[in-house]
Amino acid sequence: MAAYVYPHLGAMPVAEVATQQVLACLEPIWRVKPETASRVRGRIEAVLNAAKVRGLRSGDNPAQWRGHLALVLPTKTKVRRIKHHAALPYGELPAFMAALRSQPGFAARALEFAILTGARTNEALGATWSEIDLVAGTWVVPAERMKAHREHRVPLSDAAVELLAGLLREGDYLFPGAKAGQPLSNMALLMTLRRMGRGCLTAHGFRSTFRDWAAETTAHPGDVVEMALAHTIGSQVEAAYRRGDLFEKRRRLMQEWAAFCGTSCGENVVPLRKRRGASL
Repeated sequence: MAAYVYPHLGAMPVAEVATQQVLACLEPIWRVKPETASRVRGRIEAVLNAAKVRGLRSGDNPAQWRGHLALVLPTKTKVRRIKHHAALPYGELPAFMAALRSQPGFAARALEFAILTGARTNEALGATWSEIDLVAGTWVVPAERMKAHREHRVPLSDAAVELLAGLLREGDYLFPGAKAGQPLSNMALLMTLRRMGRGCLTAHGFRSTFRDWAAETTAHPGDVVEMALAHTIGSQVEAAYRRGDLFEKRRRLMQEWAAFCGTSCGENVVPLRKRRGASL
């Protein structure tokens, strides 16, 4: 909003915002940053809808896509072909994990943790120690940090617990960044992949690797796998009747996944760094 909307609309009363002003925000970035532009349009639409509810404007929403802006702006798929996150074939994963364990630093451990848990990158990087129960082997991600805005319980495999137990605790975050009180950035994981000569991959792509492995080499039901990935299962009606989260079944799945990854945190792990006066 600050970068793309306020320069055009920031000083305007919401009642005066029209299609011309909305297009002034969108057209400069629509073809070069289609994903960003689409999000900007959605935010403008939401703000103007809220203004209408409060009686601050009337009439149609000039940021509406269907039947309005769709008639003058090309769709995202026409502007730029959608690229899926590059994923590693699951057969190559054990060797990759062995190489990853030889990498030093919090970024390598964060990537390893994300792979072992099947978590989204932001969920893993934003994880705090208050969300972790090493004794129970559980990670509870609060709703506000989940894409579906629902709390998600993650069963931690023995390997994931061992990894976390070996981390130095420096603040609230499992994987602290260079700035005090901040977690690592996504770029830290990308730089780790580049150092490993795997710059064509993305951290998110390992979720696809996990999904392919589960579908092609295990007998675990699809619902269990999808819940492990924190995907929405079925229709709203089905979700209403499904009260449980298949937690124990997911725990067995994640233990098998860790075994396949060949991860043993006690072997060939480069320590983060020594504390003064302590031995490793």
